Amino acid sequence: MTLRLNIVLALVLVFSCVWLIRSSNDSRRLFSDLEKAQARSHELQIDYERLQLDKRAQATPLRVEKLAREKLHMFNNSPTLTHYVSTSASVSASGVAPAAASGVSP
Repeated sequence: MTLRLNIVLALVLVFSCVWLIRSSNDSRRLFSDLEKAQARSHELQIDYERLQLDKRAQATPLRVEKLAREKLHMFNNSPTLTHYVSTSASVSASGVAPAAASGVSP
C-alpha cells in the first residue's frame, strides 16, 4: 500500500514539476511578447508624431499659396484686373439659358 502511495505521490510530484516549468515558460514568452508590443507601440507613436509634424509643415499658408499659384494657376484678386465672362460661350457649351448662366435670377 505504501509503495502505491509513494508511486502516486512521485507521479503527482513529476506532473506538478512539468506544469510549473510549462507555466514558467509561458510566462516568459508572454512577457517577451508584451515587451515587443510595447516597443512597437512606441515606434508607432514616434511615427504618428512625425507625420503630424509633416502635416503641419505641409499646410502652412505660404506653401498652400505657392501650390495654388503653380499647380492650379490661381492668382490673387486685384481691383486692377478685370476678367469678363462671356455667357454665350457657357450657354452654347452647357445648353443653359443666359439668365441662369450669368447667375441673375428672373
